[in-house]
Amino acid sequence: MQIWGVIYLRIFLNDGNRKSIFFSISAVAFKNAKQFEQAKDACLREAVAHENNRALFHAAKAYEQAGMMLKEMQKLPEAVQLIEKASMMYLENGTPDTAAMALERAGKLIENVDPDKAVQLYQQTANVFENEERLRQAVELLGKASRLLVRGRRFDEAALSIQKEKNIYKEIENYPTCYKKTIAQVLVHLHRNDYVAAERCVRESYSIPGFNGSEDCAALEQLLEGYDQQDQDQVSEVCNSPLFKYMDNDYAKLGLSLVVPGGGVKKKVAAPPQAQPEGAPAPAAPAEEEEDEYAGGLC
Repeated sequence: MQIWGVIYLRIFLNDGNRKSIFFSISAVAFKNAKQFEQAKDACLREAVAHENNRALFHAAKAYEQAGMMLKEMQKLPEAVQLIEKASMMYLENGTPDTAAMALERAGKLIENVDPDKAVQLYQQTANVFENEERLRQAVELLGKASRLLVRGRRFDEAALSIQKEKNIYKEIENYPTCYKKTIAQVLVHLHRNDYVAAERCVRESYSIPGFNGSEDCAALEQLLEGYDQQDQDQVSEVCNSPLFKYMDNDYAKLGLSLVVPGGGVKKKVAAPPQAQPEGAPAPAAPAEEEEDEYAGGLC
């Protein structure tokens, strides 16, 4: 009887579809038994069976499941690697939405372990959504990448990422969010010690409907004035205002930690010359000290 069972199993596994079903059932059984290593192996074998049958979508699903088993085993880099492979297969299969969701899931998994990798994954996800003209989803992922770049003090890259966010918000006519992104840009540029770039951001934003005359614009002008005049009190007052403090936490921290150059010593502003009444004599130049007649001694 046992011999017949082995023969039947061999015949069963020679069929590609049946083989994938067998490994899928095995994976579920191992997962329920908390035997994640065996579950992962079964998922990988299921994926290969589907690939051999050219069933890319189901192969990608199996690779993604294998990644989730690795996540349960706290092997996050390996898990992300398999989920990335799955996302590429989803794209090849013509299901970009599923690919984007897989990449975003991978980014969330790795964010606290490897923020740089998470940035890459979020940017990839944003590109997929943007190619599908799903701009709201794309800009949301770009925002996650920007905040991680700021957190990692990668300010040059953060400035570019925020500018891309701002462009998309402008395209979808979400102007109030453009104002907030301008504040984020200015803070990033000032932390880069690039006052010129910060000022240019504000100047270019005057073309956004409603920006000129908004409280965001007024606050930024006051911030730049204080920074240029090396007035730490004025800068701190702006950065401690509710407009700045209630931004995303990463940007609020940038504001609170912003220090003006020169140690906060205000620039001296030359006082204008006082006007003299008409016909009044010009003030005499200070007289030179009279020569002391005894300077050479009595002789």
